[in-house]
Amino acid sequence: MDEERFILTKKAGIYGIVGNIFLLIIKAIVGFIFKSQAMIADSFNSASDIFASLMTFIGNRIASAPNDEDHNFGHGKAEYIFSMFIGISMFFIAAKLFYDSIHTLFLGSELKFSWLLIFVCIITIAMKIFLFIYTKKAYKKYNNILLSSNMKDHRNDCILTSFTLISIILSLFEIYWFDSVVGIGISIWIAWTGISIFLESYNVLMDVSIDEKTKDLIFDIIHTYKEIKKIGNISSTPVGSQYIVFITICLDGNLSTFESHALANSIEETINNLHNVYKTIVHVEPI
Repeated sequence: MDEERFILTKKAGIYGIVGNIFLLIIKAIVGFIFKSQAMIADSFNSASDIFASLMTFIGNRIASAPNDEDHNFGHGKAEYIFSMFIGISMFFIAAKLFYDSIHTLFLGSELKFSWLLIFVCIITIAMKIFLFIYTKKAYKKYNNILLSSNMKDHRNDCILTSFTLISIILSLFEIYWFDSVVGIGISIWIAWTGISIFLESYNVLMDVSIDEKTKDLIFDIIHTYKEIKKIGNISSTPVGSQYIVFITICLDGNLSTFESHALANSIEETINNLHNVYKTIVHVEPI
């Protein structure tokens, strides 16, 4: 299952790189020729998408490496490190786009209407819808943060390019200011998405605890064992998209060591079946 997860993530990264290189070239050429700030901003967005897809490819390659003596729980956190790179790059690209769009808004736009601009928008939206559906399907199946980052990116591109399309259509009626406004809106959207991705990755790298829903499921599992007299501490630490769970339980001190360990092993095996649990470690205290 893990191998298929990494293969799908790899494919998503490759498709993203190839598709966005194509879109970057056509959007940049057409945007600069016809002086569309919205299209130029869109091309910069494609450049950030290429970087995001490249980070997905590299991060997934590292994360797929098996555990070893130096990395006992694997390399899963590479997904979050490279997701942080994606978030940081998006923020800096957004700052540049925001400055350029403000500049053209106050100094005036030189946009020249062309049906070629509309054609590029339609091609972009169609391609991004395909990439979004493909990545969303893979993300729903394997809950990979790199896929989540790419999925959000493709979704955002569909929306942003739709606004670019509107701004170009309005230029046909000599409404040019909207082109700069769309550029500003795109830059703010990219910045917000970048910050969201960064914070999500940061929380995991700072060892955020497992979600409350899964913690409740763990409690439900533990409560099915009547031999447990008291539940002590439950803590967790993330490794990639999953968690290592540490549990302390209190048992009758008269139980044999064999019986106590058999019960602990049973609990560990049951909790390990939860999709976002990588490993469970149960500590037994006599009472």
